[in-house]
Amino acid sequence: MPLSTQSQADIDQYILIASLDNARNLSNILKAISFRDHAIFSATQNGLKVTVEDSKCLQANAFIQADIFQEYIIKEDTVGFQVNLTVLLDCLTIFGGSTVPGVCTALRMCYNGYGYPLTMFLEEGGVVTVCKINTQEPEEPIDFDFCSTNVTNKVILQSDSLKEAFSELDMTSAVLQITMSPSHPYFRLSTFGNSGNAHYDYPKDSDMMELFQCTKIQTNRHSLALALSCKVSVRTDSRGFLSLQYLVRNDDGQICFVEYYCCPDEEVEEE
Repeated sequence: MPLSTQSQADIDQYILIASLDNARNLSNILKAISFRDHAIFSATQNGLKVTVEDSKCLQANAFIQADIFQEYIIKEDTVGFQVNLTVLLDCLTIFGGSTVPGVCTALRMCYNGYGYPLTMFLEEGGVVTVCKINTQEPEEPIDFDFCSTNVTNKVILQSDSLKEAFSELDMTSAVLQITMSPSHPYFRLSTFGNSGNAHYDYPKDSDMMELFQCTKIQTNRHSLALALSCKVSVRTDSRGFLSLQYLVRNDDGQICFVEYYCCPDEEVEEE
């Protein structure tokens, strides 16, 4: 049955309901953090936060504000569960990934509490597909304790320039080295792959550099795993922890955010 004709009794049984006219607005942002199978969903009155972690050293968070959804109902202060993100994206892609111009798949996500599955209703052309995905009790995400008062260096870049850098760097490298300095090279990305060492420098007065704030020379290596946006903020703190904040514009022009936290693989001693 079309989503608009679901009975009030059907709706009332859920503690969380989130609806979108275009399912791709959710799938596109979740793809940006889908480097592990499982994700932690945490819903509040402000919206939905989806967290993915890897080996306690990398954390990605996608934030979808409540006003992005056409319908957003939450009946508790917080609602949390863990779900297989790969399965969820498969459902959204197979049943909600229409490529026909002007045709969108509507999505309603419903959750009834601990022990219940995440139920997704996907409607296209009056045909509704129902997907139920088992949930688990969520694990406690790592607190990286990344405090803005401890930020030592920060740059804001147009992400086109970051994509250009990645196209020139050697992606066979196991790590991405980030150097930030008050003097030359200012902001440098380096890789160490099969083709040798590669560096990509950004002058602090570059047109692609919206903000450059650097108080100390800092060079750290991080696991190479990053992605899609229109603007990115790169920050490091006094411990060498890295924060990447992506501003992502969806198909409807609305703004969502993706944030990565990375522990340094190693701190490189300055020569």
